[in-house]
Amino acid sequence: MAVSENDRVGTVETRGIEPVPDTERHGHAGQMFWTWFAANISILGLPLGAALVSFRGLNFWQAAIVAVLGSFGSFALVGALSIGGKRGGAPALTLSRAVFGVRGNAGPTLVTWLSRLGWETINTTTAAFALLALLDVAFGIKRNTVLTVVCLLVFIGCTLLISGLGHATIMWINKWATYVFGVLNLIVIAFLAATVDWNKVFSAPVGPASSMVLGIGMIAAGTGIGWANAGADYARYLPRKVPGGRLVAASAFGAGIPLVVLISLGSLLAAGEPDLASASDPVSAINAMLPSWMSIPYLIAAFGGLLLSNHLSVYSAGLTMITLGIRVRRTLAVGLDVVVTFAGGIYFILIAQDFYGPFITFLTLLAVPITAWVGVFAVDLMVRRSYDSEALMNVGRSSRYWFRGGFAWAAMIAWAVAIVVGLLFTEASTSATDVWFSGPLAHSWIGSNGLGWVVTLALAAGAYALLRRLDGTVRQEASEQRPQQQVLPAAAAQETS
Repeated sequence: MAVSENDRVGTVETRGIEPVPDTERHGHAGQMFWTWFAANISILGLPLGAALVSFRGLNFWQAAIVAVLGSFGSFALVGALSIGGKRGGAPALTLSRAVFGVRGNAGPTLVTWLSRLGWETINTTTAAFALLALLDVAFGIKRNTVLTVVCLLVFIGCTLLISGLGHATIMWINKWATYVFGVLNLIVIAFLAATVDWNKVFSAPVGPASSMVLGIGMIAAGTGIGWANAGADYARYLPRKVPGGRLVAASAFGAGIPLVVLISLGSLLAAGEPDLASASDPVSAINAMLPSWMSIPYLIAAFGGLLLSNHLSVYSAGLTMITLGIRVRRTLAVGLDVVVTFAGGIYFILIAQDFYGPFITFLTLLAVPITAWVGVFAVDLMVRRSYDSEALMNVGRSSRYWFRGGFAWAAMIAWAVAIVVGLLFTEASTSATDVWFSGPLAHSWIGSNGLGWVVTLALAAGAYALLRRLDGTVRQEASEQRPQQQVLPAAAAQETS
């Protein structure tokens, strides 16, 4: 297919959430490999690996197994859900209107947007730490409040430029920047591996199997689950004929390779630096392990890796914001998003005393409704043959996805019930004495072993599979499914003007 002017490298993408017509579809499944590789070469994988050893009591070999299962498995799910993007040509949360109804979809969309903002704030904060450290090492410029704000603005400016240009530029940068920052990461990884206290690594006792189960859940929640409702955003330009299995494989290997390396290295480093997992500034904690000559490439790699992850998140957040009903152009939505992210970065660096504690807590809580959405959306994707492009853009009563009052109650009930049950098994805390939330079953066998997310996923999927059979409006919509190749210009204008 011919590439439209709307999706060329260096050109501002003017398309918002309206489905991509078949005549403008192009590319191949391998693009998803570079998308998810780029998103996961940031240094945040190191503290995750350290947490497996320091907090969960696993040895290196157990941590490596956990890293493989948690990262490859969760991103295989991301790839599977991205199949909806190439089928419907629209972002994930826009496609979700066909599942939850044009009004009911507001709940999952809002949760997703908050999740995006959280990831972006973490990325922005960590990148600012990296840039501050780089200025100190390279030029002897010490950290102060004004310089901190400037570093935040530099990172946000880079993010805004890339995300603002849009899909084609992002996909191009993901591939070529991955080579550059990937090589820098390999150099740093090789040096860090040489500093590992191997005697401590090999003498570490075997941790309990329950900790491995908990670790898999933690890695899945901290990596793939957070991206599960974004895969379609990047697959929507792909031709329908692209095999779904290739999307799954490209996503799993693209993210799994860098994550396993970084998480495993983090678990190795924790043998000599057990405080790495709880460091308020993980960039500086790792930087302290390096000689000054190695710090510069490390900090550049850290900044670049975080940028590659952040521009993906901001791009998806802009699409999610439009889906939520904020009537702005995609470029303005991206701008509004980074303003909120900047405020979050100021809070984390200048006000908050603990960095990684709130991060893990944030992931724990938002993983519940996102996992519930995944369960519902996955079941719908397995039985759905097509999406109605015009109906996706019509949020009025005449929309095919209006169902009852704008809500698909089968999906809404399944989602809500799964969230409530999932929270029963969830505890979110930054320490033993700072508990943000603790469900009544958080200390049961399921809760203690970190299986609440499994219960949430299974319950959401099972409940929806049952309830959709009982919901007459859903059965009627399913019987009318037919592929739509184009979206009416008037419908597109309704959402993007």
